[in-house]
Parts: sequence; C-alpha cells; structure tokens
Amino acid sequence: MTIDEPNVSRQGKPSPTHHPLWALGFRPFYLLAAAFAAVSIPLWLASYFGHLSGLANITINWHMHEMVFGFAVAVIIGFLFTAGRNWTGLWTPRRGYLAALVGVWLAGRIAMLAAPALIAALVDLLFLPLAAWPMYRVLQRSGNKRNMFLIGLLSLLTIVNLLFHLAAIGWISTPAKLIMQAAILIVVMIESVMGGRIIPGFTSNTVPGTKPVVNPQRDRLTIAFTAMASLAWIFTFPPRLIAALAFAAACSQLFRLGGWKPHATLRHPLLWILHLSYAWIPCGFILIALAALQVVSTSSAFHVLTIGSMAGLIVGMMTRTTLGHTGRPLKASGNEMVMYALIQIGVIARFCASIDSTGLRNGALIVAAASWSAAFVLFLIVYGPYLYRPRLDGKEG
Repeated sequence: MTIDEPNVSRQGKPSPTHHPLWALGFRPFYLLAAAFAAVSIPLWLASYFGHLSGLANITINWHMHEMVFGFAVAVIIGFLFTAGRNWTGLWTPRRGYLAALVGVWLAGRIAMLAAPALIAALVDLLFLPLAAWPMYRVLQRSGNKRNMFLIGLLSLLTIVNLLFHLAAIGWISTPAKLIMQAAILIVVMIESVMGGRIIPGFTSNTVPGTKPVVNPQRDRLTIAFTAMASLAWIFTFPPRLIAALAFAAACSQLFRLGGWKPHATLRHPLLWILHLSYAWIPCGFILIALAALQVVSTSSAFHVLTIGSMAGLIVGMMTRTTLGHTGRPLKASGNEMVMYALIQIGVIARFCASIDSTGLRNGALIVAAASWSAAFVLFLIVYGPYLYRPRLDGKEG
C-alpha cells in the first residue's frame, strides 16, 4: 500500500477510507487519543480503589505504559504526520495506509488491556516502527535533515518500549517503573526541542511587536542539561549529582522560556497554554532534584511532567492544529479555556495527592482524574465534529 493510494474502490465507488477522517494523521489519532485519555484514567483509578478485580492487566505498569505508549505516542504520531506534510510538501500516511496504522494502534490498546504479557508485547511493539518508517521516508525523500532527529527519538522510544515489555514478561530485571520514567523523559526531550521551534514563532506571529529571544547556543545548552539530568536519573547517578544536573536543567529551561515573552500572551489562550505547559518542565526538574535528595516523592516529579507539560502541551497543540488544519480561525472560545483550566486543576490535584499521605490523598486523586477526563470529554464534544468533517476551506487534509 502506498501513501498516495486511489480514492475509489475497484467497483468505481468512493472508498470508505476517502472519508475526511482519514485525510491526514491528526484526525483519527487526536480523536482516539482523546477518547482513550478520557476512559483510561477512570479505569486505572477504579482498579486502584479495588473495583476492577476482573481486569487483571490494569496495574500500575499498565497505567504508566498506556499514558506514554498509548495516549502520548498517538498524539505525537498524529502531529508528526500533519507537520511532516507541511515541512516537506509530501503526503504522510493517509486513507487506507493511515486507517491500517490506526488499526495497529487500537490492537495494541486491546492487547495491553486483555492479552497475556507476551502477546501484548508482540502486538504493541508493532505500532511505533510502522509509524516511524513512512515518516522517515517522507523526510528522506524531501531532503529534510533538520527534522530527522525525530526518527531517532521515535526509535529510542521503540527500544524503551521493548525493554518495558521484557521487564513485564520477566526476562530482564530492570524495574518497569524506571523504564517508563525513561520514556517520559524522552517525551520531555521531544517537547523541549519542538517547543523551542514552535512556541517563539507562534508568539511573534500572534502578538504584534513581540520579539521572543531565540538563542541557538542557549537552546543547545538547555537541551544538553535536560538530557544529562535525564540520563543521570535513569542510570541512578549519585543523588547529589542528579540534583545538581536537574537543577541546572530547570534553571536553563526557565531562562529559555523567559526569553519567549510568556507575559505577552495573556490575552491569547492558544498561546499562553503552550507557555504555561512548557513551564511545568522546569518545575518537574526541580522536583526531580528534590526527589533525588528524598525531599519529595518521585511520583510528584513525574506526574508534574506528564500532566502539566505533556498533557498541557498535547491539549494546547491538539486544539491549535485542529483549528488550523480544518480551516477554522486560530481563536479560542470558552470551551478551550475550560479545557486548559481543567488540565491545570488536574496537575495541581495530582501533585497534592503525591505529597499527602492522609485521607485527603484519595479525594485529590478523584479530583485529578475527574478534571483530566472532563478536559478530554470536552475536547471530543467540541472538536470531534471538526475532526470528522471536511475542512471548511475545501482544501485537502
């Protein structure tokens, strides 16, 4: 199957995969990722409280894995397929090819929920390589070397996913929790690199007279500190060294973000959600430094990174790219404001749950889960029709 397959079946009738849903990668992957996010957290919380004894696969390992390799990876692939079309002028997977990839992703979610560990591994491991390969081919054909590093990061995520499954099966002794923390930090690296490319540009284009500071040397230093702090945590360096590197990463990230003029975006929700979500990255690394010194829990650091930065940036980019790529004005309404606020409530509540060992913890967990799910349910209600229908301007994609 080629990326540019015909629009009609052999009988001359319109192909089912010519439906607008299959026009470009963001459409099905954003839709399914949001639905999965809305359902999976309540499922995990029900299991955590002991109400789903019949679903033995819903464990802490399932929760950690599916938030990255189910939810986040689906959004990343949907975004890259869409951005790749803009970067290169070439078609990324669409129509039947795209539908097949979505089927593989769905099979992975079902296998992780219900299949034995070995079968779940075999099914789940298919998606990332099958999604990364056409993206690599498009970048290669266009000569777009600038974004080829993303293929390397997707390959690294594939390796980490393999290690997770090997640990889950019991073939290696590395803790699955540490492996998933590595996966989260890889996603943070993707956010750091891509954030530096798009957030300043969006800011200068939207706010007249604003000139965000983009310093390539500072950016490289920030990425280097972030990578070193991540590696130090993953390979369990001495606590004081981890803390020093994580604090350096946090300071460099904050200094970088300050140069992007976040204060100038307060009247532009589609912008400030990106700045605010990015700000959770330095907060997360400050907490990693404190966790290394056993001042706070590891959970508090990684939930700030996953809910605050990862989910915040995901919701911000899903709303922005859906509006832009369906021919709608890049303007937020009250619906977007509610979504963004719910994610912020969720991260604060989950942080409180991580630092509280009393009876208030369970209430904070419920608030965090309810806020998270409500944000993605609202996205489905408002943006589902946008994703399912043709572009308003009649263009392809």
